Amino acid sequence: MNDQDGLQARFDALPFGMTRRQFGAASLGFGISLLLPGRANAVAVSERDVEIQTTEGTADCYFVYPAQGKAPGVLMWPDILGLRPAFRQMGKRLAEAGYAVLVINPFYRTVRAPVVQPGESFANEATRNKLMTLARALNPTTHLIDAKAFLTFLDAQPEVDTKRKLGTAGYCMGGPPAMRTAALAPDRVGAGASFHGSQITSDAPDSPHLLASQMRARFLFAIAEADDQQDPKSKDMLRETFGMAAEIEVYPDTRHGWCPPDGTVYNEVQANRAFARMVALFEEALV
Repeated sequence: MNDQDGLQARFDALPFGMTRRQFGAASLGFGISLLLPGRANAVAVSERDVEIQTTEGTADCYFVYPAQGKAPGVLMWPDILGLRPAFRQMGKRLAEAGYAVLVINPFYRTVRAPVVQPGESFANEATRNKLMTLARALNPTTHLIDAKAFLTFLDAQPEVDTKRKLGTAGYCMGGPPAMRTAALAPDRVGAGASFHGSQITSDAPDSPHLLASQMRARFLFAIAEADDQQDPKSKDMLRETFGMAAEIEVYPDTRHGWCPPDGTVYNEVQANRAFARMVALFEEALV
């Protein structure tokens, strides 16, 4: 099974019944902040839309950072729905914890963000097919091209403290590029996180987990319970390759995609716990 086949299989298992609250957030890009609890001692942040040149085009991205001083940079890879209001809010929440966060549009080669327009839903076959087509155009090579450009951007920003390590975080299909980012720049990337990562392990020779020996980053792998039931060997493969360099946990009562607040399977309690574990990891490792 290749990366995109695995991605399709996990999305096929998702329930598509949205609550009214979730639909309002996902369809209108409205009220997302109400779904994410505020952080105690949150710092004031500034934000801007940025365009980053890669060797394959211009990536439209969102950059948010503490309004005062410098902070460790973090590269955030969204799920298959891409850069949208929910991920802007997620990036902002992390910035309020003291990080300069770049949230990227993984589909910039084809379309500017947001890919999902108001009123569209992953439950709709046409929308689902559009997103899977975009996702299938990405691969280990595009991941490395993008990671190099995005890390270079972060290190060039005056808001980023280049004396401290960089972090990276990936959601769903963002898990593999987050891991490849850490392997690409082991001297710069000090920590990474994968939330309900899709195909972060496999029997393929280019499986992301096999890059563990090339990384110096500490990792957090937050695994959905439903994903673990579908592929129980994945966590064991991670433990075998990462050992003590990773925190690997199956989060109870979670479905694939439980972290973004606009998702049909959003689990607020477990999403908050996963966020707290990421912040704790970054506080320890991005030094």
